[in-house]
Amino acid sequence: QVQLVESGGGLVQAGDSLRLSCAASGRTINSYAMGWFRQAPGKEREFVAAITYSGNTDYADAVKGRFTISRDNAKNTLYLEINSLKPEDTAVYYCAARSAPPMTRRTAGYTYWGQGTQVTVSS
Repeated sequence: QVQLVESGGGLVQAGDSLRLSCAASGRTINSYAMGWFRQAPGKEREFVAAITYSGNTDYADAVKGRFTISRDNAKNTLYLEINSLKPEDTAVYYCAARSAPPMTRRTAGYTYWGQGTQVTVSS
């Protein structure tokens, strides 16, 4: 079993930056593909970014160029750097892990999920 705990969310203003972290425990995630998703009120959970164990990345079009996903395998931690925040980025952000190496944009493709961290962007 893998436990994931997100942190780093908060209330920020448009244009600000945030760095979200996702600490994994229970197993090393070195060989796991990892992802970030978000869910805004009244909307379905949506893909944000993913990263393979070797560092290949994929981003949703809405965040490409503003968000950066990274991982520190030595610390068993996943990160999401968010720049130029917009009000439409307001959501609960979740990290997820899958034991199969390929990354995926599908929520069903991930086995383990964190509890989420709230990001609220004021205009």
